[in-house]
Amino acid sequence: MDGTEKPLCPGCQELRKRLAQLETQVVELTRKLEESQRAGKRQAAPFRKGQPKSKPKPPGRKPNDGGAHAYRMKPPPDHVDESLDAPLPDACPDCQGDIVETDIVDQFQTEIPRQPLIRKFCVHVGRCNCCGQRIQGRHPLQTSDALGAAASQIGPDAQAAAVLLHTQTGLSHGKVVSVFDALFGIKLSRGASAQINLRAAERLEPDYHLILANVRRSPQIAADETGWRTEGRPAWLHVWVGDEATAYAIDSQRSANALERVIGRDWAGLLSHDGYSTYERFTQAIHQQCVAHVLRRAQDLLDVAKGGAVHFPKRVIALFREAVHGRNEHLRGVVTREQLQDQRDVFDDRLHALLRRTHAVPAYRTLTKHLWNHFEQWFTFLFNPQVEATNWKAEQAIRPAVVNRKVWGGNRTTVGAKAQGIVMSVIETCHRRALSALDHISQTLRWFGNRLLTKPQLLLGR
Repeated sequence: MDGTEKPLCPGCQELRKRLAQLETQVVELTRKLEESQRAGKRQAAPFRKGQPKSKPKPPGRKPNDGGAHAYRMKPPPDHVDESLDAPLPDACPDCQGDIVETDIVDQFQTEIPRQPLIRKFCVHVGRCNCCGQRIQGRHPLQTSDALGAAASQIGPDAQAAAVLLHTQTGLSHGKVVSVFDALFGIKLSRGASAQINLRAAERLEPDYHLILANVRRSPQIAADETGWRTEGRPAWLHVWVGDEATAYAIDSQRSANALERVIGRDWAGLLSHDGYSTYERFTQAIHQQCVAHVLRRAQDLLDVAKGGAVHFPKRVIALFREAVHGRNEHLRGVVTREQLQDQRDVFDDRLHALLRRTHAVPAYRTLTKHLWNHFEQWFTFLFNPQVEATNWKAEQAIRPAVVNRKVWGGNRTTVGAKAQGIVMSVIETCHRRALSALDHISQTLRWFGNRLLTKPQLLLGR
């Protein structure tokens, strides 16, 4: 043997060339996968890696963007609590000359109250001559009958503000304490802030049961769930969006057991969800799978596909986008309802033909199996155009909770988790009913145990 390498046959040369191409493709796909995983763990845009743009666009709205440009306070306020003068100086600050006043112009300023309002209730105490029972008076602004060592309390508006700062805005109890001290001059402790939230949840619980009953009666429900933590253990936050109310619940499991306890397994409305198999237990319901989830999965597959492998995800995307476009055309009055319903069978046939093909890519087989398993649940929105093609309502409702979870992680106790679900449900339902959550919580705190007041209503349909 002379040690020289024998020339390869044409077939071996082609195999070696193909092997080199595959190795290059594996390296590129590995790089993209690592970038995607890092991006998923990375925080928002200010902390993203990479080079900044050489000519970034200025922030804010651009000229001729359309829409009305708002201003801080165009009309004067309805009332003025304090009137102050801004007199002219004795002399011109530039040349020290005399100044002649020519006009007085009004300027308005809205300020926060920095001095807390201290109320004193003179509680009248008596005893019934008939039965000997002790009786004490109750003012409409009181939130409790406690006297003695517990006579110094926080007012109902302040308590409602603490609840909103923690539950809606996502501030921790320690930060709520700091805000009250810095802005209002009111001293609180972390424990007091936590107790205020628990007390508010206890008194809002009747409203929570009304919300759950309203969701149960709703003909359509959009459901979603996200990870949570309770007592340091994994848990799940569930959200159910009905026609008039939104309900939250924190449960130790992701399954639909929590929803089943609310609506029952025989609920026969329309259920929109993201394809999680646990919702299949509602066999009497009409299901609409979230089309947006499938489009995202197909787009992810398309981003890494090469050559002929791009055809399947492209066809999936085109099929569902065309269906959604048809529904939108009906809502704009271009397509009649009969024409839209006739398209349902057409899209079912096209999806059936697309799924009959075999695929060598494992991810394609997984997506195909998912589409097969829920075959009858993809185009419900064509048969009933009032049905949303996605469960965006539930995803929108769950976003504020996700922000709170990123700030303080979850709830330290099971009681706190229950309170979290109750208060979030009331706040979101008030928002949907165009009610002030601050006023409703404040009035509920005053109403509880006070026979002089009527219970504030969420105005939910019965």
